[in-house]
Amino acid sequence: MDPEEAIFDVEDAMQKAVDYLIHEFATVRTGKATPGLIENIDVHVHSYGSTMKLKQLAMISAPEARMLEVRAFDPSTTQDIERAIRESRLGLNPAAGSTSLRVPIPELSEERRRDMVKLIKQLAEEAKVRIRSARKDGMDTAKKMRADNILTEDSQKDFEADVQELTNKYVKKIDEHAVAKEADLMKV
Repeated sequence: MDPEEAIFDVEDAMQKAVDYLIHEFATVRTGKATPGLIENIDVHVHSYGSTMKLKQLAMISAPEARMLEVRAFDPSTTQDIERAIRESRLGLNPAAGSTSLRVPIPELSEERRRDMVKLIKQLAEEAKVRIRSARKDGMDTAKKMRADNILTEDSQKDFEADVQELTNKYVKKIDEHAVAKEADLMKV
């Protein structure tokens, strides 16, 4: 394996960890309505006999700041979607309309906001663990390339320094996203 390719693989793994964190943050409820809040809810559709993500079954929009609208592609799945939203851990209570579901987003209490901040910190820490895992893989790759005489001792140290630099960069990105999401959560 070429050292440049190995660095690229490490950076790619770290970027994927940050992207996944951003995706996870989208599902954490703030005071405002966003489709990302419910789009990944698993819905068991009796007529299809399978479980699907909500975004595969319906179009989700936010017509108002505190309201989501869910329009099922197949009207026969509306009751299944309503049940899945109601049973999700988000504590939402959808109201069935003639052609769609309206999902009001209630105001968050101070206690609930603090719980959400704890969840944000936990998700950020999990992302940092994934970054450190990618760092370890990069360092192991450097040692292997040194053993295979692909890298000299000096170039191994340079490679490891590059991996550490990437690690610092992506951990900083995670911290920035976590701080921004916390501020968004605590804003009343």
